[in-house]
Amino acid sequence: MMDIAGTLNSQRRFFNSGATLPVSFRTESLKKLYRVIRKHEDEISAALKEDLGKSRVEGYFCETGLVLSEISYMIRHIRSFARERTVHSPITQFVSRSFIKPSPYGCTLIMSPWNYPLLLTLEPLVDAVAAGNTAIVKPSAYSPATSGIIEMIIKESFDPKHVACVTGGRKENSALLDQKFDLIFFTGSQAVGREVLRHAAENLTPSVLELGGKSPCIIDGSAKIKLSARRFVFAKFLNVGQTCVAPDYVLCHRSVKDAFIREVIREIKRQFGSDPLDNDAYGKIINQKHFHRLMGLIDKEKTVYGGEADENRLKIAPVVMDNVKQDDAVMQEEIFGPIVPVLTFDSYKEIYDQLAQRPRPLALYIFAEDRKRIREITSRVSYGGGCINDAVVHLASSEMGFGGVGESGMGAYHGKVGFDTFSHKKSILDKKTWIDIPIRYQPFIRGLHERIFHLVLR
Repeated sequence: MMDIAGTLNSQRRFFNSGATLPVSFRTESLKKLYRVIRKHEDEISAALKEDLGKSRVEGYFCETGLVLSEISYMIRHIRSFARERTVHSPITQFVSRSFIKPSPYGCTLIMSPWNYPLLLTLEPLVDAVAAGNTAIVKPSAYSPATSGIIEMIIKESFDPKHVACVTGGRKENSALLDQKFDLIFFTGSQAVGREVLRHAAENLTPSVLELGGKSPCIIDGSAKIKLSARRFVFAKFLNVGQTCVAPDYVLCHRSVKDAFIREVIREIKRQFGSDPLDNDAYGKIINQKHFHRLMGLIDKEKTVYGGEADENRLKIAPVVMDNVKQDDAVMQEEIFGPIVPVLTFDSYKEIYDQLAQRPRPLALYIFAEDRKRIREITSRVSYGGGCINDAVVHLASSEMGFGGVGESGMGAYHGKVGFDTFSHKKSILDKKTWIDIPIRYQPFIRGLHERIFHLVLR
């Protein structure tokens, strides 16, 4: 195992030297990372195929391309993001300049999951480096091929005293969390997120948790059903459903439920063929543990389409389940797989009551043409983020922060929000010396000072 404590101490000395502060250093670091990723695109594609069965197009579309886009965005905007921002100074501080100065936290830890192993490792790293931090990166042991590529990319791109990669499993995770970092950025399950936060609390370390949950997809009676089904199928079965912001279950208005299910089945056939298990572009479940967990969530009596499986290839065909109830097994945990439970509603009061009793989700999606209903949903329900008449694609923008709320996470990243997440905002007042108003000094003259303070402060 890597000397984690030694690596962290080396990074701390490097950070304390001020080497990461110049914007030019950060920019050159990101440019080098960009070049190295482009150089190894073929190896990245092969690794994603090995770990998750992702096609080359899906691997680039959902991972490599998004990382490169974030790097390009940061390179274009980093100078303005890092600039001091002058704010108003009250008359009581005459004469002075008040400003906010973004400053890096210092030595950061980035722990990533297996489902989008490249994207969810390197995208937060881009934000951390842009903000002027050092980083130790810990990719998932469940995606070993991609973790190996990530380690190679980081070694080629950075000096280890700036950015280092630690591979391995629980032993390495524990060793990392025993160290005192200046910021922890974790993406993964709620259960592990709680453990991360417990360790962080020991050192009062600020933490960003990108978790998950059961993200609902609402199909309103006014929705364009064919288009809704097409976009839903794309989002739900991306990475075989192993996406933290995938629509977990459907809340469908009774008036359009049968039509929506028909269109979903038609779209599954259109997008993945009559036999998805033999479609090379349709991925696989990460391991046997998750394969068997998913198979246990499928209720054959409620399955109206799909469900074929091949344990040897860790493949499960898209599954559509109808007449699902809130107390069914599939509704008791985040699915994280290619299973679509369809629940029916008659009134939005039912939806509001149900969602109020559930943990707040990472995402919510509504397909509707009724703008009043859309405004009501987006205002009344608490969730991390989402889409109107689409799903999943909101996380692809560097112009919007991405993160959860409550049980689905804390903190956000992407673009400017990501830069800010990895930065501490110093509030600084620069008082001028060419004049000094003596009113604040003792001895105070009762009555006179009170009247003056009242006039100045009101």
